[in-house]
Amino acid sequence: MSQFDDSKRGQETKFQLEQELEFKAQARRAKLVGLWAAGLMGLEGDAANDYAKSVVVADLEEAGVEDLSRKLRGDLDQHAVQLSDHQIRAKMDEALAEAEELAATAHKDPRQME
Repeated sequence: MSQFDDSKRGQETKFQLEQELEFKAQARRAKLVGLWAAGLMGLEGDAANDYAKSVVVADLEEAGVEDLSRKLRGDLDQHAVQLSDHQIRAKMDEALAEAEELAATAHKDPRQME
């Protein structure tokens, strides 16, 4: 029974780690997309970083990407930035791929996420 328990604990630990990496990647994606959108809206420095943080917070409102997409769409429209929903989603996908790569690299070398 001990071998079964060890296997179960190993699977639970792996699942927990995968969930943590996914959460970090999604938060990183939101930050990257927020910085991208901030640049399109003419925000720089602290204003761009503050905006990116607000995008991360908005992404935590509900499961999925609709909250993130809604935030970006509304803010870009408000600043008269002409982008299609497809372009926004494509950038979100690109940022997620980059964020997942960073998260996987950071798992191997934690200094990479700094």
